[in-house]
Amino acid sequence: MKNTVITSPFKGLVKKLETIDDTAFASGAIGQGIAIEPEEGKVYAPVAGTVTTLFPTHHAIGITSDEGAEVLIHVGMDTVRLEGEHFTAHIKQGDRVEIGQLLLEFDQEKIEAAGYSLITPVVVTNFSDYDVVIMEQTEVEMQDLIMELRAK
Repeated sequence: MKNTVITSPFKGLVKKLETIDDTAFASGAIGQGIAIEPEEGKVYAPVAGTVTTLFPTHHAIGITSDEGAEVLIHVGMDTVRLEGEHFTAHIKQGDRVEIGQLLLEFDQEKIEAAGYSLITPVVVTNFSDYDVVIMEQTEVEMQDLIMELRAK
């Protein structure tokens, strides 16, 4: 494991993970990180690495960074129930990605109209390997620094 930085996958408003309405994410059981309310329906790679998980429903992506950090981006709450509707993947599992590469597109209006929150956790799932430093901010632009990971 090496030190690494995680950038924002899109522009939006930042929320503390523990404040979101999802027990698994809010408790930190899934990982350490932040949640972002997206301002546009596109998700960009927050690290350079390999897509290790692309859920069949395209609502969540796991990327292992070149430095070994396992980053999960989970678009919305309970959006797995949409069974992929309103989501378009631009990558597939096993693909190599670079920071800023378009990963997913999603239709914000249709997802919200279906009754789902778009709050998106961005978490490091192998956080026990790192000291995770979360940047204090309320708004982010795509590719803004959101976390620094210091290898233990």
